Amino acid sequence: MQATDTKKNTKKASDRFSTEEKAAIKARAQELKAEANASKNRKEGEKTVLAAIALLKDNDHAIAKRLHEIITANAPQLLPKTWYGFPAYANKDGKIICFFQAASKFSTRYATFGFQPDAKLDDGNMWPASFALQKLTAVEEERIIALVKKAVS
Repeated sequence: MQATDTKKNTKKASDRFSTEEKAAIKARAQELKAEANASKNRKEGEKTVLAAIALLKDNDHAIAKRLHEIITANAPQLLPKTWYGFPAYANKDGKIICFFQAASKFSTRYATFGFQPDAKLDDGNMWPASFALQKLTAVEEERIIALVKKAVS
């Protein structure tokens, strides 16, 4: 009978994640702690989202700020909060409905505005769940308003 190698994988969990993944994990842990402390308080969520937006640069900042204005005006039932360090908006159960991801996050040429599974956007067997954004004009704003209203309907 041949002896089997009983050596365990000695690689630490912290060595298995990229720098970006580690930062996201840390940000999410802080968000969960802040959420528990705020008990889903709208003012605390608003403060956290505005602080996250303030950290963004240039076009990411402008888009996130305008999206925040659009979402809070057209879906006041959504609670602002951060999700992996970025602005997000949740239903009364705390489930994320929509979110913004800055282009700078992954060094892409566009930011992302997306929806999570609890958004009511179903349209047959296939529908878009995220959108690339390079800038917001009146056309994009109208489409976002319609999508956000549908998502919370």
